[in-house]
Amino acid sequence: MKETLRYLAGIAGPSGYGSNSTAEQIIQDYDCSGPPHLTAIITGATSGIGVETARALAKKGLRIVIPARDLKKADELKEVIREESPKAEIVIFETDVSSFVSVRRFCSGFLALGLPLNILINNAGIYSQKLEFSEDKIEMTFATNYLGHFLLTELLLERMIETAERTGIQGRIINLSSAIHSWVKRDAFCFNKMLNPGNYDGTSAYSQSKLANILHVKEIATKLKARNARVTINAVHPGIVKTGIMRDSYKGFITDSLYLIASKLLKSTSQGASTTCYVALSPQTEGVSGKYFADCNESNCSALANDELEAQKLWRQTHALLQRYLYPPPAQHVLLCD
Repeated sequence: MKETLRYLAGIAGPSGYGSNSTAEQIIQDYDCSGPPHLTAIITGATSGIGVETARALAKKGLRIVIPARDLKKADELKEVIREESPKAEIVIFETDVSSFVSVRRFCSGFLALGLPLNILINNAGIYSQKLEFSEDKIEMTFATNYLGHFLLTELLLERMIETAERTGIQGRIINLSSAIHSWVKRDAFCFNKMLNPGNYDGTSAYSQSKLANILHVKEIATKLKARNARVTINAVHPGIVKTGIMRDSYKGFITDSLYLIASKLLKSTSQGASTTCYVALSPQTEGVSGKYFADCNESNCSALANDELEAQKLWRQTHALLQRYLYPPPAQHVLLCD
């Protein structure tokens, strides 16, 4: 109840920010411009809070790398950013986060540029009311929201660690999650069923993918700590934001009239991007890893999201899946004798 009242009233938490804080406010408070030039990769940057995140970070002088499925939208965003920040450096790659091959191609292309990597924001996300499959024949929500970002992080992690060691600036990885992750029950969180669900429900698929994103954070944070790497990883809940995902997800649950009324309580996209920008830039989050943030403050996630064994299990299952897809065993050739 206290959390709800704090959210509605926009009362600031220990960080000095709250639910009403915007990305603009966050970036005004933190000076990250100047040498060395920081580089941030942002998935899902062409819509919703991704746009606001890219605009805000570009204003602070960061080089923005955008893996985008829709190059037209990416080019339009580039022009918007350039109008606000004429000196902004924007790099665009055509990428489908739901495709393993496409993600691997993007990572190869980015690494070939020889650029540093300071910040990785795994922001892209979808909500689908109907069952759809990726080109890898995996349920589309799980493939996009979780699996693609898992692979992206794996392939770019060494560059982030190297960058942090060379520059002395801590690298930061941010996974976009959602409070809806707490809706998932332990007996419903089954890896194989998430890959190919028998009885599909859009809300369940979305919540499971967001739980997976937090568990990913927990396990990678543990691995980074074991390596004594100067890279952190955290999950953020952007809040209930007026975006396309929100419009898609409400259909079938409430009427248009009720949605119109409820939308008055929703965050703007700039408010939704504030927690991502806070975790990405704030000195207060220096050294903080494996945590869950909401309204620009550290928050509590579900007991299942905090389960270390579940995090380890999910990492092993995901890693094994990617090994099978990306590095299949060579075909067995049978020699036929006369």
